[in-house]
Amino acid sequence: MNPFDQHLQAVLDERRLQHRYRQRREVSSAQGPVLTVDGRELVGFCSNDYLGLVAHPEMVDAMGIAARELGVGSGASHLVCGHSREHHELEHELAEYTGRERALLFSTGYMANLGAITALVGKGDAIWQDRLNHASMLDAGALSGARFGRFLHNDPASLHSKMAGFTGNRQLVAVDGVFSMDGDLAPLPELAATVNDHNGWLMVDDAHGFGCLGATGAGSCEHFGLNQTDVPVMMGTLGKAIGSFGAFIAGSERLIESLIQLSRSYIYTTAMPPAVAAATRVGLRLAQTDSWRREHLDELIAHFRKGASELGYQLMDSPTPIQPIVIGADADAVALSEALRQRGFWVSAIRPPTVPEGSARLRVTLTAGHSVAQVDGLLAALKDVQP
Repeated sequence: MNPFDQHLQAVLDERRLQHRYRQRREVSSAQGPVLTVDGRELVGFCSNDYLGLVAHPEMVDAMGIAARELGVGSGASHLVCGHSREHHELEHELAEYTGRERALLFSTGYMANLGAITALVGKGDAIWQDRLNHASMLDAGALSGARFGRFLHNDPASLHSKMAGFTGNRQLVAVDGVFSMDGDLAPLPELAATVNDHNGWLMVDDAHGFGCLGATGAGSCEHFGLNQTDVPVMMGTLGKAIGSFGAFIAGSERLIESLIQLSRSYIYTTAMPPAVAAATRVGLRLAQTDSWRREHLDELIAHFRKGASELGYQLMDSPTPIQPIVIGADADAVALSEALRQRGFWVSAIRPPTVPEGSARLRVTLTAGHSVAQVDGLLAALKDVQP
């Protein structure tokens, strides 16, 4: 074995010893509550398809029709010749849904965060982030060239101390609306007030709130009654509650025009296929009209939390579809995940560095596609495997 491969083998061996080796499983069915995984049927509780739209027949039909008419790929970036009418209409509909002047499509949420943050701040500026933010925002902050700092989780006073001590130019504050591994909500009204006191800008990554929170599902900002002035930069993803793929930034006319000119991950990336945009437009409509999906989801969340608490499991303060069960040791979380799989349930074990040391967990995610009986089945399995 050559020195290069010897080094890589040592890294892999260490991962296995730490119980942090990650493996892919092969899914051979459409996403839904029941999945065929490595040739076996499992009830899945690890998908981000919160509204149960991934395999909706209207979305499937819309994608097929658009693919036949417009082709499979977009052919180029948006600024060359890849910006189709489906993209354009989807951006208008996203802006209207979120109550913003305009929206701009990105191919992934990672690219949206990277493109927005690096376009908005640089040398001489500051970017402050919640310590539990998603990796995409943390990476963007590190790459921006701005002074990069992290404040205590959901702590406006900690943010205030960071902003008050800065004497440079612009200050951008970036937070998750719903934290992907804890499931809790950022205190956006308090954070918005703190940012405003220091003449900064607030950016919210609403990947896990968009479609789920708010009276119409428009996300965390709607949930808290915040507008474009309160939160000038909103990011949302389309591959979770909306059931398709991609992401967007929504905000003012000037914000979107600035990102078109300055955002490298927008300028230098092939546009998503127009057929995906067509399917997404249907998903966006269903997210707004099928309010029963959010109502059913809320009922399942309450039912699961009650049952898991009665079993003595340690839950986190989450009112969202993300319901983490804190286990602690990496090996114990992996063992419980495997025990559930043997009983027919797929629940992911999340370990460091995705979560802090000593807080390995089972990340249970609920969707509108689940039934009460399936949740009861999971609770029964959790009782069987309880340490």
